[in-house]
Amino acid sequence: MPRLVAVCAVRRLHPDAGPVGVTAIDKAPVDGPVRVGPYGVYADVQADRKHHGGLDKALYAYAAEDAAYWESELGRELPPGWFGENLRVEGLDVNAALIGERWRIGDRVELEVTMPRTPCQTFARWVGGDAARGWVKRFSSERRLGPYLRVVQGGRVQAGDEIVVLHRPEGAPGLLDIYRDPE
Repeated sequence: MPRLVAVCAVRRLHPDAGPVGVTAIDKAPVDGPVRVGPYGVYADVQADRKHHGGLDKALYAYAAEDAAYWESELGRELPPGWFGENLRVEGLDVNAALIGERWRIGDRVELEVTMPRTPCQTFARWVGGDAARGWVKRFSSERRLGPYLRVVQGGRVQAGDEIVVLHRPEGAPGLLDIYRDPE
């Protein structure tokens, strides 16, 4: 049964060399039920809504199985929120999602897959150390991207909630079908 492992919101903003000057990639799990609205998790911050937020990128989901792969590759623990994700999920192949696919989390929240994450230099700087060199290309080539999601129906979610795929639109492209590696 696919389930929500953690709901994550920004822990703190960090200075960043990118055009906005700060990043909200540092996310951590929030305890208990958390409200999800049109712009995502209540109390979360999207420092750069052009690239990492707004209505079509209200939430970012990442699979525990993909995080485990990167833990092995990087030789360190990567807790929920480390990828900048709002939703750490398990038992759901998020990279096989179709554009327009709809998920229900818990009793009420309904989300729609809109696009894949495109890794950026802010993400590479967050990774840090030797791993940061070539990170964007490496992350892209592994095709473990995770989807951005639009909030169709808001409500409250919490760790442990079941995730149900409500609809997979026939003939829709897959998340990885539309992904273009960053230049």
